[in-house]
Amino acid sequence: MKKLISMTAVLALSAAAMLPAQARDTKLTFPIAAAMADNDAQGRLGDSVKFYFGDQPHPKVLETLSTDKTSQKTNSVGKSPDRACNWAFLSAMLQLQKRANALGANAVINIVSNYNNQPWSSATEYECHDGAIMSGVALKGEFVRIEAK
Repeated sequence: MKKLISMTAVLALSAAAMLPAQARDTKLTFPIAAAMADNDAQGRLGDSVKFYFGDQPHPKVLETLSTDKTSQKTNSVGKSPDRACNWAFLSAMLQLQKRANALGANAVINIVSNYNNQPWSSATEYECHDGAIMSGVALKGEFVRIEAK
């Protein structure tokens, strides 16, 4: 009898191990303005590169240099979803800034959320995917030189 119970338990565990793991991946949106006010984002980004989300109006484009994307993740353990997502957002913005500087761009326009290469455009919000241990933000934009105002 013990052998039968042991064998049943082993088979049940083996079957459970073959099932796909279900990880939490919650799609959330948060205000860009709140993310820019958190973590000293505005101070860390400075003003050498201007950022324009979605269909926000921007000065005249003098030259289009490139289009690129970034996907950044952060540890979300012990953090609220908005806190973790704002960190990932700042990391993504810093990567866009780094790329803009490398290209000689003074602006990134038409920035859209791009999680799993699925564009989602908003002038006021960004998309974040929050999981049990990681949160991620993916952005895509056009690197340009714009007229100085």
